[in-house]
Amino acid sequence: TTFYLLFETYHLMSNLSLILAESSLEMIPKEIQNHPSVISHSKKLGKLPSNILLDNSWHYAAMKGIQNENKRGRPDIVHFSLLEACSIPLYFEKKLSVYVHTLNDQVIKVGDDIHLPKSFHRFAGLIEKLFYEKIIESDGKKLLEISDMSFSELIEKINPKNVVGLSCVGKPSSFCNVAKSLTNNSCLVIGGFQKSHFSDTTVSKIDHLVSIDSNSLESHIVTARILYEYEKTIFK
Repeated sequence: TTFYLLFETYHLMSNLSLILAESSLEMIPKEIQNHPSVISHSKKLGKLPSNILLDNSWHYAAMKGIQNENKRGRPDIVHFSLLEACSIPLYFEKKLSVYVHTLNDQVIKVGDDIHLPKSFHRFAGLIEKLFYEKIIESDGKKLLEISDMSFSELIEKINPKNVVGLSCVGKPSSFCNVAKSLTNNSCLVIGGFQKSHFSDTTVSKIDHLVSIDSNSLESHIVTARILYEYEKTIFK
């Protein structure tokens, strides 16, 4: 498929890989599409519920009690984290490969020269289009592409030398020390969700699970700080 061709082409280069894992990014699921709050919101937008991103800012009442509630309905987390990752020299120099793995086992491959919308409203529209069309292109260049793929399958495709996961339940370390342990064939895994921890399936594919702060930091803060520290090790 075109997804795998893009994947193989991307990894002819030797880059640090970043995965936002188990990310809170999905369309409104069928089981809550008929909830009054969802119907009201969809009418306001003039869209079908199935074509709208799940967002607890709008769908909080409908989401109460759904499976993995704490990991769902926060597309803003992915937005902020991607802005941090795709707005830095490491990315501009094509030394960073970026992926979003969702809680529903889909993977978004971020192209190597994308300018993401700063506005969340525009970002949400872009991702909704991506879920529907599967590929976002501009001037014949693939910017975003989504495919069904588990975290384990993604790791197998990337085939990194080592996989480092950042989690508050990991072995204590620091941003600086973790950055120094990374190479251009490493894979860095950061949670793309609000609360809770990585699933056992995800942890089983991580070689080193580390905690870089005594506090539970937001994903975009972790993304910004660890990539900055890594940049300092390679841009000397």
